[in-house]
Amino acid sequence: MTVAARCALNAKWPVPFTLLAFASISLAIWLYLAFARGAFWRLRAFDDDTAKHEPLSAWPCVVAVVPARNEAATIRQAVAGLLQQNYPAEFSVVLVDDHSEDGTAQIAQRVAHELGAESRINIHSAAPLPAGWTGKLWALQEGVSYADTATPAYYWFTDADIVHAPDTLKRLVARAVRDKLDLASLMVLLQAKSLPEHALIPAFLFFFLKLYPPRRIANPKARTAGAAGGCILLRSEALQRIGGLAAIRNEVIDDCALARAVKHSGGKIWMGLTRASISLRAYGTFGEIRDMVARTAFTQLRYSAPLLLGTLLAMFLTYLASVALLFAHHPAPRILAACAWLLMSLLYLPTIRFYRLPPAWALTLPLSALFYSYATFLSAARFWLGRGGQWKGRAQASRVA
Repeated sequence: MTVAARCALNAKWPVPFTLLAFASISLAIWLYLAFARGAFWRLRAFDDDTAKHEPLSAWPCVVAVVPARNEAATIRQAVAGLLQQNYPAEFSVVLVDDHSEDGTAQIAQRVAHELGAESRINIHSAAPLPAGWTGKLWALQEGVSYADTATPAYYWFTDADIVHAPDTLKRLVARAVRDKLDLASLMVLLQAKSLPEHALIPAFLFFFLKLYPPRRIANPKARTAGAAGGCILLRSEALQRIGGLAAIRNEVIDDCALARAVKHSGGKIWMGLTRASISLRAYGTFGEIRDMVARTAFTQLRYSAPLLLGTLLAMFLTYLASVALLFAHHPAPRILAACAWLLMSLLYLPTIRFYRLPPAWALTLPLSALFYSYATFLSAARFWLGRGGQWKGRAQASRVA
């Protein structure tokens, strides 16, 4: 063999080896996610709609606290859903009007009047946002302070763009009392009607559950702590134990921060899914979903550039490498890549079914991952430009902060 032939042969070897390594890593990641990540993809295991809830002999007092800032489009349905809860004990609602400019409070008052439930709702105007607080947490703090006179056993934190099934509170309280939970939350059904929602909302749920597997959340020995901020039932004693909402006052991802504080203080927490309570917030364009993700993605990475780079690399190896390697010239990487993509699609399929979409949508997860990677990078760019955490006209994660 000539020297030139040897050089040509040696130059060819690294290419298939590199491709084989990428394909092997991608498949190994999906094997880990399938068998060692708390079975987060098996949605039926924590679907609260299929669970049995035995009635209690005595039901505790509950106060719902609803932060509302310019929610005229959804507040009517949200308030009606709360006032029509069939909870068999003392229950009232505190709606905190966070300086709305669209008549949110007036609409809520009219709904209560129409339902003859004015005595069960209190509309409180929030004080100006103090330094060091995020808007939502300050509104919740205002609501908790206002509700203290009722001395509730539980606070129900819920958003002004969610309509709850009539038995939602009853089911949450029954579970919390039975399992001695300090915090119980439900991931409500997000809208999935438009093409952007079909393409990206199921993936949002999949990524969230992968990051916060419900089994690990419920496991007192696991460090994982998470919650779905649109529907949280919190024991008042647990809130006092962590030092109140002031302990997390500057957190942008407030729901998971609250769950983390409760769990680290020794409390028991749980998170499940429901299709009976529905988010009314619609995303008609890809840009709206991009902005929703970009609001907190870099916060999740603790504003760290190395973590950002590591996350983007991990997203490539997990979701994109297997698709790219399907076009490799060598059969071994192609076979491993195909196995990784197949396993990825099978794990994603229960989420697609949860949203009642055609099974073929399970094959699109790599495209969704590419979109979320872009939104994550954009989140970092906005933070560095001083426009991080944009919500309702407020930048809640500026670079200076």
